Amino acid sequence: METVTQPPTHCEFPCKGCGADLVYAPGTTTLTCQHCGMVNEIALKQEGVEELDYLAELQRVHTGADTVDVITVKCASCGAESAMQPGVTADRCAFCGTPLVAQQSSRRLIKPHSLLPFAVGENQAKGLFQQWMSTLWFAPSAIRTEAGGVRLRGIYIPAWTYDSRTSSDYTGERGDDYWETETYWDTETYTETQNGRMVTKSRQVQKTRQVRKTRWHSVSGRVSNAFDDLLVLATASLPKELAEKLEPWDLKSLVAYQDEFISGFVCESYGVDLEQGFGTACQMMRPTIEQTVCSDIGGDHQRIGSLSVQYFDITYKHLLLPVWLCAYLYRGKTYRFLVNARTGEVQGERPYSAMKIAILVISILLAVLGMVLVVMQQR
Repeated sequence: METVTQPPTHCEFPCKGCGADLVYAPGTTTLTCQHCGMVNEIALKQEGVEELDYLAELQRVHTGADTVDVITVKCASCGAESAMQPGVTADRCAFCGTPLVAQQSSRRLIKPHSLLPFAVGENQAKGLFQQWMSTLWFAPSAIRTEAGGVRLRGIYIPAWTYDSRTSSDYTGERGDDYWETETYWDTETYTETQNGRMVTKSRQVQKTRQVRKTRWHSVSGRVSNAFDDLLVLATASLPKELAEKLEPWDLKSLVAYQDEFISGFVCESYGVDLEQGFGTACQMMRPTIEQTVCSDIGGDHQRIGSLSVQYFDITYKHLLLPVWLCAYLYRGKTYRFLVNARTGEVQGERPYSAMKIAILVISILLAVLGMVLVVMQQR
């Protein structure tokens, strides 16, 4: 089993021209030198992206393997864990902006075997950030000043994908609708002439109507499903609802992991391990399995009493996903802005200005009051 404490977070590749550090250029297969501008082509691996045996990997994890010690740091504010550049002992957390101090630590982690390289560059991400900021209604005016000078950080966040076949035994009930004719009494009004005047009266009349009823009977059976590339984000540092909105990811474009693709970027170590991730994947499978069961039961209505699911032929991939992240502080609270560095999808957190909202409400009330006064004066 390949294990490292952390994917190499700041890999160093010297420029062939001047010896300075090279950085991966998003959207290309090259490393560029920010000092002399020289372009260095990446020698791409020929191996494809493989699905790995889940149960075999769990066995290797549980039996233990060697680990390596690297300089890592865990943010006390948001819990993000990442590695620092060699020789750097202090920095700011890329996920929330909190000052950090490095500490030696060691963890046993499965090494990523594939990734999606950055396709959206930093300048494009900055443009998306500024565009997003300009669309924020009722946002405090000060946040444009606060966030204007914030630097975007390129980060690879960890994720798992799972493939699995399932066999599900179920018991339940099938409901079939049928119709019956029902007799009931209803009140009916009518008019008649009395003493030269029309008089309205009521009377009880017997009527019939069709009533739908359901006949239930017990059923049982077995259904099969196949799931492919169920994505489970393994980050413990980003708000789940925010990170999930960056989907979909173009997983068909995954490439084999190479250190060159993360040169100049930060990698987060996973906070959701392989087994925990599969537990989440099982929850994701459940609605589809239940839908298949209901289809197998048939009829007009279905009730599932018990459901026992077996999982087999389970495979997984451990991969890295590229994100541009901006974390800015406003009145002591951290707000984050994310860009899917493959598609340009943007998601973010934002503050609201109580003053602006109050002004709007007061303006609306004054406008309504003015209209009421005009109407009253015209009477």
